[in-house]
Amino acid sequence: MIKKLDLYIIRKLLGTYICSIMLIMSIAIVINTTKKIDNFYSQNLSLHTIVFDYYVNFIPYYMNLFSAFFTFISVIWVTSKLAFNSEIIAMLASGISFKRIMVPYLVSAAIIAIFTFYISSEVIPKGNRVRYAFEQQYIDNKPIPTTIQNIQMKVSPNEVAYIERYELETNIGYNFSLDKFKGKTLVSRLTANNIKWDSTTVEWTINNYLIRNFNNMRESTIVGAQMKKAIDMYPQDFVVVKKQHEQLTNSELKKYISKQTKRGVSGLNAFRLEYEKRFAMPFAAFILTLIGVSVASRKTRGGTGLHIMIGFLLSVTYILATMVSASLTVKAEVNPTLAIWTPNIVYFLIGAYLYKTAPK
Repeated sequence: MIKKLDLYIIRKLLGTYICSIMLIMSIAIVINTTKKIDNFYSQNLSLHTIVFDYYVNFIPYYMNLFSAFFTFISVIWVTSKLAFNSEIIAMLASGISFKRIMVPYLVSAAIIAIFTFYISSEVIPKGNRVRYAFEQQYIDNKPIPTTIQNIQMKVSPNEVAYIERYELETNIGYNFSLDKFKGKTLVSRLTANNIKWDSTTVEWTINNYLIRNFNNMRESTIVGAQMKKAIDMYPQDFVVVKKQHEQLTNSELKKYISKQTKRGVSGLNAFRLEYEKRFAMPFAAFILTLIGVSVASRKTRGGTGLHIMIGFLLSVTYILATMVSASLTVKAEVNPTLAIWTPNIVYFLIGAYLYKTAPK
């Protein structure tokens, strides 16, 4: 059961965490606004557009980015204060075990972990779509593409589609072909002047088509003016979006990886890494809490300064290790699961050692 002492520690931890996050976000917004004020002014943007299209989506992204760091800092700060005021000693002297003292810390870590998992999986991806579109249009000044050239993709295990030019505004593709294979042998080819996406029926309307069927040395043809056909490709599949992996929710990301893998698409490590990271990063709250309590529970003459310095160094090296692992996944094709979970395993072992050697 949660006792008054537990609520006391939880309130202190979560209160410090929220205050530190609010403080750093206030500073980040001021710095970001200073850098981008000329863009906002030159585009003649309204305050409503800047706040609700950009900064409302800017805040959750950077809150999640700094969450692990400020979880650590909050644990170090609160525990150091408790140790400096001899409250940790009083708890141990009254018969409360060090393991029991960990309970409110782990409850706080669980609250932070659930919060970060939810916003990183559902809230941030949806906000990134609006924020990146805003940046592309008003900050980068890059026009949104309206035409895509030379699209080729595997739409089923034995079918390959090709579109020479696709118009995004009209959803019409020109010079379309669909090749069907049996093993490595071409058995059928469908060609058409154009195809049009029908969102109501979720099908493609194929105009002025020719179907050529190959049977050994024989060939038969079918010519038609129009037909509807369900093909496993959609207009959104043709667009390469800036940081697309950060704009998909967990369910969308999982579906996208599965679909593109079946199509034989390579270079999906950024998407796999993003998916694994959303599960791995919330555990940072537990790992850094374990390390923070173990380090800061010692009462030292120097006060909290030494604890904060140690906590800062450990949290920074943890974040750097995670960034290096992510970079190896994308650029060196390292397994995403191994790359993103390795820092968690290493720092959990560090935390376990510090917990074992902590004064009890």
